[in-house]
Amino acid sequence: MAAEDASKTAFDAGLRKVKCYVKGPGAGRESAIRTINNAGIVVTEIIDVTPMPHNGCRPKGRRKV
Repeated sequence: MAAEDASKTAFDAGLRKVKCYVKGPGAGRESAIRTINNAGIVVTEIIDVTPMPHNGCRPKGRRKV
């Protein structure tokens, strides 16, 4: 719904072509891009900017009894 409202407003303001930067997992990314495309705005490029961990979290320490 947010993508639909935003794309309608942007189309009325004169936006016709976009590059989409998507972030995070989930099916909402694809449906949002599809909604933007259906509003009449041409999606020229889709770029995934999901952050990837380099080395992960610090491991838990040894148990001390």
